[in-house]
Parts: sequence; C-alpha cells; structure tokens
Amino acid sequence: MSMAGVDAPSLRDVVAQKNAPRSFYDRDTALRFTDLARGTSFGDGLRALAGRSVLLATASQLTSALALIELEGLARRIVILPPDADPAHLPAIVSTAGIDAAVIDDGTPSGDALDGLARVHCRPAIAPMADNLPPRLRTEWVMMTSGTTGVPKMVVHDLATLTTALQAPSPADGADVWGTFYDIRRYGGLQIYLRAVCGGASLVLSSAGEPVADHLARLAAQGVTHLSGTPSQWRRALMMVPAIEAIAPRYARLSGEIADQAVLDSLRAAFPDVTVGHAYASTEAGVAFDVNDGLAGFPTDYIGTVRNGVGMKILDGTLRIRSRGAAKGYVDGEPLLDAAGFVDTGDIVERHGERFHFAGRKGGIINIGGLKVHPEEIEAVINRHPCVRMSLVRGRQNPVTGSIVVADVVLKGEGQAPGKSPQQLASKDDILKHCRETLPRHKVPAAISFVPALKVAATGKLVRRQ
Repeated sequence: MSMAGVDAPSLRDVVAQKNAPRSFYDRDTALRFTDLARGTSFGDGLRALAGRSVLLATASQLTSALALIELEGLARRIVILPPDADPAHLPAIVSTAGIDAAVIDDGTPSGDALDGLARVHCRPAIAPMADNLPPRLRTEWVMMTSGTTGVPKMVVHDLATLTTALQAPSPADGADVWGTFYDIRRYGGLQIYLRAVCGGASLVLSSAGEPVADHLARLAAQGVTHLSGTPSQWRRALMMVPAIEAIAPRYARLSGEIADQAVLDSLRAAFPDVTVGHAYASTEAGVAFDVNDGLAGFPTDYIGTVRNGVGMKILDGTLRIRSRGAAKGYVDGEPLLDAAGFVDTGDIVERHGERFHFAGRKGGIINIGGLKVHPEEIEAVINRHPCVRMSLVRGRQNPVTGSIVVADVVLKGEGQAPGKSPQQLASKDDILKHCRETLPRHKVPAAISFVPALKVAATGKLVRRQ
C-alpha cells in the first residue's frame, strides 16, 4: 500500500511521544509498553510482517496489546481474531481477508487454517530493535461482528476512524490508569485500549476465566482511575462485596448494552463521587455519543443535529448514524452505508418526554399474541426493584399466544442455589406487583425464576436465547 497521504503518527510514534512510562498489566505480567518506542516484542520477526495482511491470533490480551502497537503502520492489514472465534470459521476468514501472515503466542491453538502462513511469535517481553523500521503504511484494522451465526462479518477501519471519538472532550479524558472488563479484541475494549495508549495511561487488562473479585483486586492494586464495561459486567462487579469497595475510580463508563436507570443508580450509590457515563457505539457505526448526566437514554436534541462530527436520525424506528468514525466498509464489499451515508444500527429507540430510550434490537422482539415485546424494556422495570441485581427476560413458547414472557432474576445478596424460601416467595410476589403497576398486561412476566447468576458472553453481554 502506498505511503502517500500517510501523515498522522503511528501508535509507535504516539508511544514515543509519552514522557512518563506506562504499562499494560495482565493477571501475571506487567510490561512498560512505552518501551516499544525503541523496542519490539517480535524478536527478529518484525520485518517479516511488513506490508502483509496479518491475522492477530494470539491467545493473550497482553501480547495482542503489544502487537497492535507494532503492527499499526507496518502491516497492510490487521485482522483481529476475537477470543471466542469458532476455529471452523478460520479458513473462510483467512481466504476472505487475504491473510498471508499470522501473529501467534505460546497459547495460540495449532490448526490447519494457519498452514501456509508466515508465522511470527509475539512474546510478553520487549527487547531493543535491531534495525530501523520500513516506511509507514496506512494500515487497515479489521474487526469481527458479534452476535451473528455463521462466519462473522469483517468490518474495515483504520486508526483515524477508530480514534475519532478521542478528539471530542469527555470525562473519559485525563486517566492515569484505565481498566476494562472488556476484551480489547472487541470494539468496546479496543476503544479503551486506544484511549489508554493515545492518552498516556496505563491499562489493566481482563483475563478470561479470572474471578471477578480477583480482577477487582488487581484494579485496586494498580489504582484504577477510569473503568469501563458493559452493564452486565458492572452488575456482576457490584455483587462482589467487599472487592468492589477497594476501588475508587473517578470515571465509570458503560457501553455495549442498554444502560438502564437501575444500573446507573447502583454505580452512583457505590461510587458517590464518580462521573458515570454511558456510551453508544457499534463496530460498524463507531462511537456515536456518550451521556454523562447520570440518566438513562439520551436527550432528544441529539437527533437531527451534528455533534462532534456525528449525525443521527431515526428511520423506521431504528437509530441511524453518520460519522467520520464509521467503518470504511466490509471486507467482502457488502454495502455498509445507505445512500445518505448512514449506518442502520438495528437498535430501536422510543421517545419518552425529552429523552430517547433504547427499547431493544430489531431482531430481538418477542411476539405475544401479535403484540411486540422488547425484553430489555421489561428488564429495565424488573431491575428497578430494590431487591434485584440483574435480570434476563425471554420468550417461552405457548400454544395459545405463540409466546409468553418469562424472567430469570438475580437477587441482591443472593449467591446460593435457587430455592423457595419465604423471603424469595415474597420477593417474587413483590416483583410481579411492581411489573403489573408499571407494564401493560401482555408484558408482565408469566413466570419468574430466581437464579444465582446469569451467563455473560465473551462480548460482555447477556447471553440471550430466543
């Protein structure tokens, strides 16, 4: 790819400009990533990746974090493999993205899909570079969509689109130590990674399979100042008492799922002096906005105006976004933008007074006798009950109405197996009474089950099964 027009600094250039040393921390290792200004984690293999389409297939987030700094501006394309990728999809991914090299680490599974590719090992260590780097390229960053069946779509960004949101002033600025419950190989986690690297902050990485309390202890040990996760991840963290009480962030950020008023209020109660913000973003549309007033939804004047280079409209009930931070397109050439340059997010929004609220996904509606029900709307009501920590609403087949609404509920302070204690029975009656007072009859759950936990996917979102 031509060097023409490549005038913005690479991530390695950004790192070199930082005055203070900054580090990545995972479960076992701390590494000063600012040493990459004149160092490498690839040993003698760095030049072998120049100009190639590279699959980032490391098992560790730490090696991924190091490799991204080194690959940006060196590789023609970086294809970021998420940790939950189906190995059966690898041959199609390699073929469609024209991959001719792979970055691996000690934990990368072996497989035929990587045969024939140049392989370069990335190690959790930084050594001095032996020689100068080749001229900088404009690197494509390819991310994979989540929540799809079959081979995921591959979305093309570059460093400019990925960092567009960093140009607007935000309470997220000024971090000393970022932490995230996300994996950085997903869009939400990558945004926090870039905020840390470009903003001169250290970053505490999550670790697959690590108990939440242990992760919180690591965040506390490093003095986390800014912390990000999905609402589901935050709800799980808030259950971890006393571990959650050991951290004192200045800024708490939510994204990836609908941030209802209950979780925002819970964060405010846990951290009275913190700024609580919730951001809206998608892999295709980029970061559209963040809201920092402590209220669910977003103001109505966000629609029909251009804010920080982002325009939004509502068409057929779904949010559409036009932004400099939107992806360039899909790798396979499938159209991403409509004729006016907007991305259809598929997220349904409804106006209530002077705010718009997210109702749910276009494809996630439950049909109750011909009436449409958004699970997230009912969850927001259940979650407002004072004894509820989190909930999952789903449809259950019914011969009369097609489906009925049922809910799985995690109670505050409940870690034991589900039962039928007098306290639980009283809670169930009170939650149903709360729903009947708030929701139309067809949206009231026909059944509530108490569960000790709800399954959260690798994306940080509740696992929904319809």
